[in-house]
Amino acid sequence: MTESLKTGATIGILGGGQLGRMLSVAAARLGFKTCIFEPAGDCPASHVANFHMKAGYDDTDALKRFAESVDVITFEFENIPTSALDALEAVKPIHPNRRALATSQDRLTEKEFLRGLGLQTAHFADVSDTASLDAAIAKIGTPAILKTRRMGYDGKGQARLSSPQDAADALADMAGAPAILEGFVSFTHEVSVIAARNPEGAIACYDPGENVHVGGILSTTTVPAKLTAGQASDAVLIAARILNALDYVGVMGVELFVTAEGLIVNEIAPRVHNSGHWTQNGCTIDQFEQHIRAIAGWPLGDGTRFANVTMENLIGDDIAQIPDIAQSGAAIHLYGKADAKPGRKMGHVNRVTGPV
Repeated sequence: MTESLKTGATIGILGGGQLGRMLSVAAARLGFKTCIFEPAGDCPASHVANFHMKAGYDDTDALKRFAESVDVITFEFENIPTSALDALEAVKPIHPNRRALATSQDRLTEKEFLRGLGLQTAHFADVSDTASLDAAIAKIGTPAILKTRRMGYDGKGQARLSSPQDAADALADMAGAPAILEGFVSFTHEVSVIAARNPEGAIACYDPGENVHVGGILSTTTVPAKLTAGQASDAVLIAARILNALDYVGVMGVELFVTAEGLIVNEIAPRVHNSGHWTQNGCTIDQFEQHIRAIAGWPLGDGTRFANVTMENLIGDDIAQIPDIAQSGAAIHLYGKADAKPGRKMGHVNRVTGPV
């Protein structure tokens, strides 16, 4: 039996963005304190967390002080340096675990892990130079997408190949970074499952949401998704299989393509996820509280959906729509970011469209 955290304990969160902000709010509701480790000042999470340690991930002394000041450590983004994790894990437990983080940080490792579980993914091949790219194209064909193995998000670090003649330009776009070529998947739509697992192995999954991306950035997530009962069940079972295989603790986002041949796993994210924001207004226990419960060793909450919801991201200048949105009856969730830059997530709104 895993010992659970008592109220008043402090949860350390690596990263000070909007996900860290919403995790801090959820932790406070459960009686926990939070300490954010974030190099930047005036970050979204620092506005609501109890403490903010402003230091770099190369500052070993600061990392040690941070770890000693908290009872458990979690994170809101994946690209945390291995050296920082080494320093932290020597002092306090990190949830989700290092294997989950290492798997999701590298697209090739992730694809190989998923295939090892017997799950379907896009066809893929490792690319390190011109010769390996040519071999990958010969194997997979075009159209295809060349992606950096690490550090890509919201459509960054990607280049499309419509034909083999695009190979040189696509490889140049990778700027020498190790890459992976992925074949195109013919899908009707994308869905994601937000799933949680606690240290005792209990699993709770939310209903799949249907995602629409614009310019590589998530625009909307709608529940219920267009899925048959069998597809919805398969999506949840896929997420559960991944969680168990990683001995996972916390919330994970699992993105899936819906195809005529079945569900294909696009990617996994070992953290609370943008496509799970609808749970804030569609469920009694949202994804953020669920994550805190899991890493604290508490029983998981009931993730049953009581409403149909559409979540819409507010990107860049979309924030100017707030006066109108405020009159529409939608639930507004803003991140406290000062500058509305193109492509920057400034907040989201949840529109309840009816009961289940």
